Amino acid sequence: MAKRILVLDDNLDILDIVHETLTYEDFEVQSTSRSDAVIALAETFNPDLVILDYRVAGVNGGDLCLQIKSHPQFKDVPVIIYSAYVNNKSELLAYGCDAIINKPFDLTELVEKVNNLL
Repeated sequence: MAKRILVLDDNLDILDIVHETLTYEDFEVQSTSRSDAVIALAETFNPDLVILDYRVAGVNGGDLCLQIKSHPQFKDVPVIIYSAYVNNKSELLAYGCDAIINKPFDLTELVEKVNNLL
């Protein structure tokens, strides 16, 4: 059975590219551009890994990571945060994410990090 990945990005071009890339790599992918939909989607989709853009409208990816990691159903689910605004990796790691990717990123790097965490 394919591993499930939930992706959040409010940039629809990036969201489409990430979705298509991960689907091509034989993952089952659910994606959204709305931060307020992430927890509800996670509860119905039951992802094996979550990828969050840090800077999105509404709740930022770091705060969503905290919510996911404190949720009993998802506390052990790996979370990747990606951002174009990484000044200090420890700032993002403080949210409890398992990996950080700087934007712009290479799709090969994304797939490698996903595979390493799964």
